[in-house]
Amino acid sequence: MTFMMVLFVAIGGALGGRGGMIVAVMFAAIMNVGMYWFSDKIVLRMYNAQPVTEAEAPELHAIVRTLVQKAGMPMPKVYLMADETPNAFATGRNPEHAVVAVTQGIMRLLTREELTGVIAHELAHIKNRDMLTGTIVATIAGAISMLAQMAQWAMIFGGGSSRDDDEGGSPVVAIVMMIVAPIAAMLVQMAISRTREYEADKGGAQIAGNPVWLANALLKLEKGSQIIPMHDAKPATAHMFIVNPLTGGGLFKLFSTHPPIADRVQRLNEMARGR
Repeated sequence: MTFMMVLFVAIGGALGGRGGMIVAVMFAAIMNVGMYWFSDKIVLRMYNAQPVTEAEAPELHAIVRTLVQKAGMPMPKVYLMADETPNAFATGRNPEHAVVAVTQGIMRLLTREELTGVIAHELAHIKNRDMLTGTIVATIAGAISMLAQMAQWAMIFGGGSSRDDDEGGSPVVAIVMMIVAPIAAMLVQMAISRTREYEADKGGAQIAGNPVWLANALLKLEKGSQIIPMHDAKPATAHMFIVNPLTGGGLFKLFSTHPPIADRVQRLNEMARGR
């Protein structure tokens, strides 16, 4: 996040100046704070998730209740998605307004212990306030992208030429920065997202009490998501799921919101051996 701020100040000073930086931050903050505040309602509606009572899903509620008591957290709302792809996510702006949602597919695929590991992972996201962290990072990344767009339009309409002449800047350097800056910001944003997944794995294993449960669940979820992919998955919400619903290789890994499953499983197994 420090690197992201340094990148923003450097890009902002070169492309937009102080005024441009302020405007970009304001617009990016408005968009992302709105998403942060209403994310639970937006995402739940996007995936047609429905609340389930304890009478409708007693085992799921029992797992969540046991884990929040161990973690010292408030009881989140529990939702179910009518999707056969095995997956789960957590959302909400803070632990007092949190939601844990699972698919029908994950309920059928996992054992009780494995499902416990998955729910614990999602509760760790809530406890670590990863939604807030993601919003801050997204705001900075959005501001950088907005500065690049502002500079692009200024150059098209001739607004950037006088600035370059007065300050001795190079138009070529400005063009390169307009292209590279948003990509660099996105790479840092995705890297931060991957670190939060590692931390949620670690925290979830500690809450559940057995890292192997989550490790086994991740292996099953990876295979299950390949067999039954989530066709309505949105790139903007992919980071919220425990297993990335979007797949790819090569350079895609640099832009992935999740670390490789093999790396996550290895870390969990090492935790288990050191336990």
